[in-house]
Amino acid sequence: MNDLNYSIPTTKKRIFDYIAERETVSKAELLQSFDVTSSSLTRLLEEMLTERIIEASGFGSSTGGRKPILYRANAAYRYMIGFEISRISSSVALYDLQMNPLSDVRWKMDAQMTPDVLLERAANWIEDTLNQHHIDRDLVIGIGIGAVGPLDQANGIILTPLHFPAEGWQHVAICDWMTRRLGIPCRLDNGANAALIGEHYALRGEQMRHMLYVHAGVGLRSAMMSEGQIVRGAFDLEGSFGQMIIQTDGPRLQEDGNYGALEAYASIQALEKQVRTQVKMGRDTLLHTHEPEAIHFDLLIYALREGDRLVREHFIQAATYLGVGVANLINVLHPEQVILGGPLVHADVVIYDTIMHVAKKNIYYAPSYQPTFSPGVLGEDAVAAGAAVRIRRDWDCES
Repeated sequence: MNDLNYSIPTTKKRIFDYIAERETVSKAELLQSFDVTSSSLTRLLEEMLTERIIEASGFGSSTGGRKPILYRANAAYRYMIGFEISRISSSVALYDLQMNPLSDVRWKMDAQMTPDVLLERAANWIEDTLNQHHIDRDLVIGIGIGAVGPLDQANGIILTPLHFPAEGWQHVAICDWMTRRLGIPCRLDNGANAALIGEHYALRGEQMRHMLYVHAGVGLRSAMMSEGQIVRGAFDLEGSFGQMIIQTDGPRLQEDGNYGALEAYASIQALEKQVRTQVKMGRDTLLHTHEPEAIHFDLLIYALREGDRLVREHFIQAATYLGVGVANLINVLHPEQVILGGPLVHADVVIYDTIMHVAKKNIYYAPSYQPTFSPGVLGEDAVAAGAAVRIRRDWDCES
């Protein structure tokens, strides 16, 4: 049961996944969707009902004969855990087999939140939460982890991420640590991919096949889905979006970054740096009473909401540059829908609106091609939810 890997999904697995992705499903709908005989499908459904993987959920509308039985995943049969690791905050959530969130917790990532501190805190929370819900850990399929990259996904290792407030976030064998500590298998993916999986699942009724996710926070991250599958490259570099060059003779944010890269104009770090410089120059702002180096994103959010003209100006400038970067991605990838997420995007509705309008203005094939834009359905829960969705999808329900 604890093996998350499978090669070729069986018919039973594919039918279960189809049922699990929907509220309820009738046998007639399954027959239309799968190349299987009525008798074989009846046998598989009865088998899954006996095993309690699925359950009957009332009756559908009659088309002239008896009302059809509706099926759904049995929420209490198994559980998944989603674990987000980010630079600003990290979270853990427990989900049932229908992806209902049962409990969750979020912690601020500060200078004390080293890997040992965070992982021990997460493991203790998982143990306590399972006890509170009277769930045996053998019923937990696995822990899905969405983290800041770069990553070694195959071996479950966080490699050399930048800009964590605490020390020690290099070469963290997180999956090995969590599995040894809890006896529950883990799977690691980058946070942008996990967020896109979560948002795609939340929007499954709209049947989107090609989606782009952009996260703007301490760094800039992106993920792309084509034909319902995450597009993965030869190496896990989710943050490479931030290295898109938008001004060849421009500055660079970090010593190893590109000159004129998007992250130097449209990231939390860039905003903090720009406003600190303005404060040192004596510009009129609510933040003039603070030491420049003490000005961080929380203070920028406060000043923005208080109507500070200088801070608002820099937020709008960052959003404008980000809109250009998003348009560049759209012009290459051609998604149906673009989801804009992250603390910078959600700082104020004017930021989201500016990014969206600038991006739309710079789409090459507009107006004949115009993707839809969304701030997302899941918000800050997208990464944990998507990591849990992937655990369920990778689960071999026959083991």
